[in-house]
Amino acid sequence: MNANSNNKYINKISKFSSNHILEIILFIVSIIIAFSAPGFFTSGNLLNILRNASLKGVIAFGMTMVIITGEIDLSISSTVALSGVITGTVAGKIASTGIMSLEYSVIIGMIVAILAAALVGLVNAIIHTKFNIPTFIITLAMLNIVYGLAAIISKGFPVTTFPAWYSKIGAGQIGSIPIPAIILLVVFFIVWMVMDYTKFGRSVYAVGGNRESARLSGINVKFVKIIVLVMVQVTAAIAGIMVSSQVMSGAHPFGKGWEMDVISSVIIGGASLTGGIGKVKGTFIGIIFLGVLLNGMTLLNINEYVQYVVRGGLILMAVLINTVQSRKIV
Repeated sequence: MNANSNNKYINKISKFSSNHILEIILFIVSIIIAFSAPGFFTSGNLLNILRNASLKGVIAFGMTMVIITGEIDLSISSTVALSGVITGTVAGKIASTGIMSLEYSVIIGMIVAILAAALVGLVNAIIHTKFNIPTFIITLAMLNIVYGLAAIISKGFPVTTFPAWYSKIGAGQIGSIPIPAIILLVVFFIVWMVMDYTKFGRSVYAVGGNRESARLSGINVKFVKIIVLVMVQVTAAIAGIMVSSQVMSGAHPFGKGWEMDVISSVIIGGASLTGGIGKVKGTFIGIIFLGVLLNGMTLLNINEYVQYVVRGGLILMAVLINTVQSRKIV
């Protein structure tokens, strides 16, 4: 009887550990950093982690949908740059005509930036669904095209035509909570509801799990892919607006390398690059985990190049864990 009770207890612990491995690792890493860097658990630093994680985190939720379908988008970092450049350029052009002041024209600029991002996603999706070219190749090419467009529009110089209130989007607070964190939570809630509680969300999982079976069951596979590839670009535009708001500038180098941290957050959160597996809640934990780790390494003055090694190792570790767990299920 005691042996059976012990076995049940051990099985429960084993199951809990398996289901919450990321949360456990996050807790352990946080404790280690807290002991090594006394300033880690201050309210100011924790809010700073949340603020910084929010920028890439917003895109990670969009990327979660893309990866669950079995696709990838490497062009999101260039859209971050393009959206800031377009917002400032459009705002400045309209304000210069005297039609409306910069305080209002920047709103038009943000709308145009989001629409431009959606267009980038639509082009990616159409090329992929029409010609069956892998999204890895398409978005890698688009990464360079969009960075080039951002440089052409800005003429290679930072765009700074923003009103004073614009800084509140990326650097402001409501009470003690950073506005970027609020935006992150809103995007999280929307994507979570869509993925877990709607027919479209179930279709996304079905397409990633088995494309042909999804098609035979009546799901419009092309439509699903178009929507997710457009949505990830929209989230990139939102992030681009936030980062340009923080520095009150839009420039073509912004966002470079972000795609790796975004994809890392999604994979660390439990999504599979082969598609069909992933949770928005997992991505949220992945975002916080990466934010805590990067902040901790900065506080501990760990060399930037070593940080790249750690990031790469994290992706590899997450993929290996994912692969092992998938084989256990099979």
